[in-house]
Amino acid sequence: MYVPAHFADNSAVSHHELIRNNPLGTLITYGQNGLDANHLPFLLDVAEESPGRLHCHVSRANPVLRDVSTNDEVLVIFRGPSGYVSPNWYPSKQETGRQVPTWNYRTVHAHGRAIIRDDDRYVRTVVAKLTKTHEANSAQPWKMSDGPREYIDELLKRIVGIEIEIHSFEGKAKLGQDDGVSDMRGAAEGLRTKGEVELADAIAIAATNLSLRSE
Repeated sequence: MYVPAHFADNSAVSHHELIRNNPLGTLITYGQNGLDANHLPFLLDVAEESPGRLHCHVSRANPVLRDVSTNDEVLVIFRGPSGYVSPNWYPSKQETGRQVPTWNYRTVHAHGRAIIRDDDRYVRTVVAKLTKTHEANSAQPWKMSDGPREYIDELLKRIVGIEIEIHSFEGKAKLGQDDGVSDMRGAAEGLRTKGEVELADAIAIAATNLSLRSE
């Protein structure tokens, strides 16, 4: 990924936060038929001594299981808030006209080693944790025991777990840092009027941090 220095996000805390808030990742692999991409919900498990691990599951019928073996290198892409930025939102455009449209976004690439986990205990644990995580805000959270045991057991036999041992992250926060604080704040307000609050907040925070560094 191309990451100019002013867009680099090197904070492990920031990477973990983006992944947890945007858990649907794109697993990029390379097999017999070339490049492949699978869109999967991931669990992030962070250990103090390493960048962490990602956990997911795929259908037993998914060709990715023929293309990827334990110890193969893989890439998982997570995307945070993103959106179109109009030059009309920049104060500098009103003064000089020297601005053009752009697209702002946050993303994290997780590079790691795949481990195929075709065992019942692992798969049950991943499904249970995914369910618990995403049902947490429900008034009546669904849990695996809500379904007939035979039904759940049969479905679990149809999936295989994949664990990814992360060895490095690449983070990019393209939030207009090259345009200056005033234009960043203008972009944040423009996005806010469109209801794109998450991206607007990210830009506003980046603008504040940039302002503090320049003082």
